[in-house]
Amino acid sequence: MRPRTRLSVLLGLSATLLAGCGIRPTEVPTEFGAAPTRVGCALASTSGTETPAGGQFTVQIYLVCTSQLVTVDRTVTLKRGQSSERAVVAQQLLAQLSRRLSSDESAAGFSTDVGTRLKVSGPSAGDPSDALRLNTPPDDLSPYALAQIVCTFANSKMTTQDGGHVVLGGPGSDPLRDYECTDAVKARPGTIPAPARTVG
Repeated sequence: MRPRTRLSVLLGLSATLLAGCGIRPTEVPTEFGAAPTRVGCALASTSGTETPAGGQFTVQIYLVCTSQLVTVDRTVTLKRGQSSERAVVAQQLLAQLSRRLSSDESAAGFSTDVGTRLKVSGPSAGDPSDALRLNTPPDDLSPYALAQIVCTFANSKMTTQDGGHVVLGGPGSDPLRDYECTDAVKARPGTIPAPARTVG
């Protein structure tokens, strides 16, 4: 076997073993080529029912697939009038991010880094009205989890006043930051943090 052929075979076997262990593909270009493109990461289209004053709403959340952020449709149920309550909607979105994936989502290669113990609430006294606070400081979250939350909240018209941005902080006096969900963050959530500026 030629050296180049032997190297190709070894690389192929290594990639297979890593995938079987659940290790994400590399996120940076290597001497063997660029980072992997988004293969799979597609689900059958479903249509949800949206009512203006409560009931079922189709929302989009960001899951991880091939080390990128990809939107997935989910359905949440809100009581009458709750669609205008930012904190309630954020709680529903966070619950969707942390819930167990469906078999179809898992088979398509999706995953989530958002844990079930993570909670979100509305602004504390003295906070801007559009602020959301997590029970864990954002800096303590994994890069993937923070990117998923920022982009999911920033993508929802029901949780933000300024599309593409979300004001987020941790418990107590943890500083609030205005996070932005950019295309770069969606493409490299593990290595490119969401741009943020301190609020207040």
